[in-house]
Amino acid sequence: MPAPCKTLWQPIINAMDDIVLKAIAKWPNVPHCYGWLGLDARGQWWMRDDRVQALGRFTSGAQGAKGSELKHDKLIEFIHRNYSCDAQGQWFFQNGPQRVYVELQATPFVWRVQADFSLLAHTGLQVRAQRCVVDEQGRVYMETDAGFGLVHTLDVGLAAQAVEQGLWVPQAALASELPTRYGYVRSPQALKAQQAAA
Repeated sequence: MPAPCKTLWQPIINAMDDIVLKAIAKWPNVPHCYGWLGLDARGQWWMRDDRVQALGRFTSGAQGAKGSELKHDKLIEFIHRNYSCDAQGQWFFQNGPQRVYVELQATPFVWRVQADFSLLAHTGLQVRAQRCVVDEQGRVYMETDAGFGLVHTLDVGLAAQAVEQGLWVPQAALASELPTRYGYVRSPQALKAQQAAA
């Protein structure tokens, strides 16, 4: 299994906002936050307060359980600059001294395929494709130098062109096996509850 945070991702982690790094140093023991932030399969961020969390898990499909989509550009940019993962493969947004773990609808990254078949993460990070994966439902994923992610549904046509041209050679995989194979946790909140119950 690959390391949850790829070695090449480390420089990005170290590039967190200076104000965030100073806050971590000043207040190192702030409790982590679980369940309050979600990333959907289209790369959109969702805020989930206590009321929303009571409706069900982020991926439950229950009406209202996703929360409220974040629309504030500056907040989204701040999240993108301070998005990382821990040693267990749990992705989070470092909000000052507090680590806000992210509930993933699909994967830690959502890739946008460009006209030249290069990839751009939902965070704006340009990455290099390494391996194409297709699950049993036909969803297309890419392993890259920065990690693993789902190809945005609007870009599946471009992905098909890359396959037809022999640029990407898809490998079959079961969707249920992808988090273990690629070292990410879809629900840090569920993992925390599971660990507490053990």
